[in-house]
Amino acid sequence: MAQEPPLSPGDEAEPGAPGTGEDICPDCNGTGERDGADCPTCEGTGKIVQGIGGG
Repeated sequence: MAQEPPLSPGDEAEPGAPGTGEDICPDCNGTGERDGADCPTCEGTGKIVQGIGGG
């Protein structure tokens, strides 16, 4: 069985989970850096996985 990559602190769910989507990190604005180091929210990727709308 393939092992899923670990979640970043800013992720709400695993990548590809139903009802989720990729978005830019709100803390580093997608740069992957904050205060001269990797952003702790996205772990330097500049992206997070979050839940998307539903009705």
